Amino acid sequence: MRVLIMSVTAGQGHHQTAMAISDYFKSKNVESRVVDVLKYFAPAISEVVSKSYLMSTKHIPLAYGRAYAMAENKDPNREKVMSHITSTIIGKKLERLVIQYMPDAIICTHVFAAQILTRIKAFKGLSIGIITDFTIHPYWEDTNMDYYVTASELLTLQANKKGIPTERLLPIGIPIQEKFTKRLTKQQAREKLGIEDKKTVLIMSGSMGYGNLYSHVRKMDELDFDFQIMSVCGRNKQAKKLIDKINTKRNIYNFGYVDNIDVMMDAADVLVTKPGGLTVSEALAKSVPMILLKPIPGQEERNTEFLLNNGVAMKITKTTPIDVCLYQMLMNNWRYGLSQEIVKYVAKPHAAKDLGDFVINHVKNRIA
Repeated sequence: MRVLIMSVTAGQGHHQTAMAISDYFKSKNVESRVVDVLKYFAPAISEVVSKSYLMSTKHIPLAYGRAYAMAENKDPNREKVMSHITSTIIGKKLERLVIQYMPDAIICTHVFAAQILTRIKAFKGLSIGIITDFTIHPYWEDTNMDYYVTASELLTLQANKKGIPTERLLPIGIPIQEKFTKRLTKQQAREKLGIEDKKTVLIMSGSMGYGNLYSHVRKMDELDFDFQIMSVCGRNKQAKKLIDKINTKRNIYNFGYVDNIDVMMDAADVLVTKPGGLTVSEALAKSVPMILLKPIPGQEERNTEFLLNNGVAMKITKTTPIDVCLYQMLMNNWRYGLSQEIVKYVAKPHAAKDLGDFVINHVKNRIA
């Protein structure tokens, strides 16, 4: 049995989801291959797209948000013609890969990959698209997968409105790495990190460290009840330097780029974060209540709407700054307990396993 996983590495979430699925297949001795469809077609184009995505979301987020909104309200005929031309051109080269590799199933972790697969007529196996946010992105209605993985059954009506029937939906959650499905007690996690065993707030903002982490940390430090802070600045070296220089009245453990966010989430009582689909899924798996930083316009705004409307998280605003959110979350047991209960309901920690088992069983039944 062979599985081809098609992704696009503009933003890390799609690729990490692809790797989480691939890792599960490997654990079951199922052959799998992850391919960045843009990089496979033209590495130079892939690099430009990836850098453009990072620059637009970081430096001109409003423009990115307007483009996303336009896509949601697009002229379906004009947009379908453009996407058809682009995906057909790239699809011709990828079709040769599909014929050569002969996969039993193809999984797409990005809508563009799914658009390309829709144009590949030579493939007759199982096709699955994974929607990696808590919304149905624009353009998914321009694909034709056998099944679509969604973050929650609460998105079923939205998917139906975009023309995806319920029987083709797999509301099993966004696949995440296995380490986020395992738990340490808070005491064990804090001991492993070498920090005190007390109330802990984890603040982070993606691998690039978007947003003004420094001002948020300073605002939290002004609160007069006892807790400690872990801040993760990612690749934002300037934020790391500024936070390191804060003259604080409490413990602030400040990090750059790390690879043990799973342990940090175990140690945390509250997570302050940018609402990327994968980060949210990981936090839900760890049952950590969330306070949301200003989202990037586009899918992160839709993620925020989902999380707020379903009582999963709080959101920092001009009139409800981070200190107010944190006070309401940590100083009110009923509020904190309610958040934990809702998080447990919405969480889908075993999505990679559930999807992997579904694919394996489906292919076996088809062969039989």
